[in-house]
Amino acid sequence: MTGNNKLLAILGNYKPAPWRGRYSLSRLFFNFYLLVMGSFVAIAIFADFVISTAVKGITDDYTSRFMRGTVLLIEEELFRKPRSDWPRTIEALDRKFAYKLEIVDRWTLNLPAAQAEKLDGGELAIDAQGDIIYHRLKQTPQILVVGPISPERNPEYRRGMPLDLRISLLTWSLIGVCLAIVVWLWVHPVWRDLEAMRQTARALGEGLFEARAPIMRSSAFGPLAETLNGMAERIQRLIATQKELSSAISHELRTPIARLRFALEMLAETHDAAEGERLSRMMESDLDELDGLIDSSLTYARFEREQPELHLAEVEIAPWLEEQVEGIRLLGRQLELQVDTDALPPQLRVDLDRRSMPYAMTNLLRNAIKYARTRIRVNAEIVGDQIQVHVDDDGIGIPTGERERVFSAFTRLDRSRDRSTGGYGLGLAIARLVLEQHSGTAFAGESPLGGARFTLSWPLSQNVTES
Repeated sequence: MTGNNKLLAILGNYKPAPWRGRYSLSRLFFNFYLLVMGSFVAIAIFADFVISTAVKGITDDYTSRFMRGTVLLIEEELFRKPRSDWPRTIEALDRKFAYKLEIVDRWTLNLPAAQAEKLDGGELAIDAQGDIIYHRLKQTPQILVVGPISPERNPEYRRGMPLDLRISLLTWSLIGVCLAIVVWLWVHPVWRDLEAMRQTARALGEGLFEARAPIMRSSAFGPLAETLNGMAERIQRLIATQKELSSAISHELRTPIARLRFALEMLAETHDAAEGERLSRMMESDLDELDGLIDSSLTYARFEREQPELHLAEVEIAPWLEEQVEGIRLLGRQLELQVDTDALPPQLRVDLDRRSMPYAMTNLLRNAIKYARTRIRVNAEIVGDQIQVHVDDDGIGIPTGERERVFSAFTRLDRSRDRSTGGYGLGLAIARLVLEQHSGTAFAGESPLGGARFTLSWPLSQNVTES
């Protein structure tokens, strides 16, 4: 089985997992509402317990002082009567009070140690709920029990649902409704943003790389949407670049390969040494063309895909420009190449990457050498906080409407002219990618010499850009 057949077999057996349904707004709302409401109730109960425990002593003291006079009056009324009449007396008093009165023996009570000590010492004791008061009738073993004081705990006065319970239920109902409205107002935009990002991610997963997440109404998802859109744009550009490279390279390979095949056929048939040597030189030239195409394509793909890390260094710009021009002067021996740095301050130093910036400068110079008639001039100037390097030629120039398009990969404005001059339409694209790495750009314009002007512009210092 061939490699293509194996790949087709693998892809034929692959079935992507089905997409899950959309986010449920009601489920998201109820889950979050129950979480918030449950947390709120738990905090409220805990706070009530803490507060009640903290103020219990204060409440008991207030109840004791509030009821002390009434208890003493009842005690005086009892001691005016014989002890045998106390049951009838307490029964008569009980009917006059809104709370229960009774007399019990001391041994029948089981009070906390602190309250028992108060009771035996002649003070008022209060039960754990703070609703029943105990008082020892002087030195007798009998105890006056007053309460429950609250009507809710008194069976004789219980009428339907207790008032405090009704108030609590009403309060908690209002709190629950208000909290539900607040949660809905928060959850609905979040759900809408989540659903929008889910749909965008699904579209990207289906290969619709032009899909973008809309503007998020929730500030929490704004950075996530921007990251998703940036990733989608990056993927779209990489795929477009890959397709463009594949299509353009396959097209560019046809011409030198066809010439190589033709030369090989001619070489097999010829017996003339001079003709054989000419055909060998032709094939060597075609191989050089293939090597240059592959090298340029790999360089462009590397800058487009990987964004190599910059290694900036301070470089004196005037000698650096002279060095770049001298390195390529042999290619334009019949042309006049000039370098003019008079507009720059003496010994001006700028930040640049010594590995990548020569790519940009060399490609501009090669482009100028291809199309210049007699003269090329390189000059530099400072514009604001930017250094601008201009490469001018006296060639045919570039139409205004095409000056931006020439920086796209494999773009050729005149294909017949380009065959004679060589090149693959990648040099200017590489130059712009390099300048974008330097937080700058490359652009084309009209040259004072009558041809085209290509400009490299980037900050004098990268620290200025970062700040």
